[in-house]
Amino acid sequence: MNHAKANIATAMKRFIGECRGVSAVEFALLLPMMMTLFLGSVETSQGIATDRKVSLTAHALADIATQYTGITNADMSNILNAGSAIIAPYAANELTEVISELSINAQGQASVVWSDTLGGTARTAGQVVNIPSALAVPNSYLILAETQYSYAPTYGYVLTGTITLNEQSYMLPRQSTSIARTAT
Repeated sequence: MNHAKANIATAMKRFIGECRGVSAVEFALLLPMMMTLFLGSVETSQGIATDRKVSLTAHALADIATQYTGITNADMSNILNAGSAIIAPYAANELTEVISELSINAQGQASVVWSDTLGGTARTAGQVVNIPSALAVPNSYLILAETQYSYAPTYGYVLTGTITLNEQSYMLPRQSTSIARTAT
C-alpha cells in the first residue's frame, strides 16, 4: 500500500513538473479569440474601405455633372457608368446611383428639376427635397448625387447580414447657373 502511494506521488510530481504541452494548450485556448479578432478586423476594415468608396463615388458623380452646361442622354449614361469604375474593386452591381438637379426657390425650398438613375429610382420632377440649411441659397441650383451600396461582409463571422451604405453629395453647377437636361 505504501509502495502504491509512493508511485502515485512520484507520478503526480512528474505530471506537475511536465511543461512540454503547455504551449499547445495555451494556443488552443487563445486561437478562437485570435481568429475572431483577426476576422473582425478584416471585415471592419473592408467595410470602412467600401464606405469610403461609396462617398468618393457620390462626390465624383456630382463633380462630373457640375462641369456641364447641358447634359444629353449619352452624357448622363457616361456619367452614371463612371460610378462603376470608381467603386472598383467592389462589385458595381451592388451600387445604385441617382443624380438630380435641385432648384431652390425664394423661400429656400429645394425641388427636383430633373433626375436620372442607374440601378435605383430617379426622383420625381417637382419633388421637394430637404437639404442642409447652409445650402438653401434662394434662387439657386444644386446638383445632388446619391449613392447606395449593399455591403455583404466577406466572412460574415463578426459582421453579419448586408449593410446598406449611403452617401449624398451636393455641388453648385460650375459653368452655368443651372444645367439643362435634354433627351437627345
